[in-house]
Amino acid sequence: MASSPPLRVTVCHCLWCQKRTGSAFGAEAVFGKHDIALSGTTMAHYRHRSDESGRWVEQTFCSRCGSNLGLTLEAAPGIRSMAVGAFDEPLSPLEAGYPVRHVFMRSAAGWVDVPDTVERFEKHFRD
Repeated sequence: MASSPPLRVTVCHCLWCQKRTGSAFGAEAVFGKHDIALSGTTMAHYRHRSDESGRWVEQTFCSRCGSNLGLTLEAAPGIRSMAVGAFDEPLSPLEAGYPVRHVFMRSAAGWVDVPDTVERFEKHFRD
């Protein structure tokens, strides 16, 4: 459950996000770490260490059904993300007016059409 709107939506085109989602990118609504709460079934975690930065990204998922429930990042301890597709009400970031950032554009699939109205970064904006 979210107690506030997301700070932004980050769409990540890195190769790990492509693999973890089985798609062209991962889409995450970003919240302050105290503005989102997970409840219910026991959560499971997978910690991935970046080949490039050496920092970890931890994915949380439902241990019962495997649904992606979001990420925490070593580089940003004050935030927590939720997978855009995990909300009961579909989240449409552009229609809702949330800031949207596309990161790791250097590995974006050639057929992905990123609007000119959003921020784009070749790597991560923290790098």
